[in-house]
Amino acid sequence: MSTKVYISGRLCPREEAKISVFDHGLLYGDGVFEGLRSYGGRVFRLEEHLRRLWDSARAISLEIPISIHDMASAVQQTLEANHIQDGYVRLIITRGAGPLGLDPNETADPQVIIIADHIQLYPREFYEKGLEIITASTIRNHPAALSPSIKSLNYLNNILAKLEGLQAGCVEALMLNFKGEVAECTGDNIFLVRGGELFTPPLDAGLLDGITRRAVIDLAREAGMVVHETTLAKDDVYAADECFLTGSAAEVVPVIKVDQCVIGDGRPGPLTRQLTSAFRELTRKP
Repeated sequence: MSTKVYISGRLCPREEAKISVFDHGLLYGDGVFEGLRSYGGRVFRLEEHLRRLWDSARAISLEIPISIHDMASAVQQTLEANHIQDGYVRLIITRGAGPLGLDPNETADPQVIIIADHIQLYPREFYEKGLEIITASTIRNHPAALSPSIKSLNYLNNILAKLEGLQAGCVEALMLNFKGEVAECTGDNIFLVRGGELFTPPLDAGLLDGITRRAVIDLAREAGMVVHETTLAKDDVYAADECFLTGSAAEVVPVIKVDQCVIGDGRPGPLTRQLTSAFRELTRKP
């Protein structure tokens, strides 16, 4: 069965899913996106994702051509058309087509694109045994140059760091900010456990306010854990008892080695396993 892609009001086969080569989303990365997960045919925290999408669009003066209500309906329609219960949804808004040149005022017809498919970001063994990451030399964009709260179609900053990780044999890489502080990974937020308490960088360290990050913080506090959103250095990572990453596609995945430094006893720790289980239970709630 051919995958069906939603493009600005209609579902079309994957092979026919096309937009103009003059779309500024392609030419300049001028657009925004969200990555969502569905469980049992229901999108996890859809309202939060759509609110963040609208905030990203507003930050770049991009008017989304449909309402939030209609967008939610279109996401559900795309999932159903592809018979997906447990899957991944990529929601994209482009600036629209226009002449060569940066001026957004010369563009027209912003495109709404929804892709629904199955995804497994990491192999099962990484969730069971943990993964190894490195610290990339590529730093996160300076927040005064590009706000980390904007999920733009220009992901080159993250891709360059991702390439560093892949060249080192790692599927993820840790990124520092311009101050040398821990920010996030190329596609995931990072958490540490030290002395039974949870630590994660604050938003002003230059990271995306991840939906899964928020959910895990809530779950940890509900379980009685102390959670610190505080500035972290690489040495804090190396000295952690446990480390894990969170993201819509990744969910919760343990990290057992950073820059060849073994974290804890080199196995996923008890709080990581507890929060992984709690998050999986949360995604299955009606």
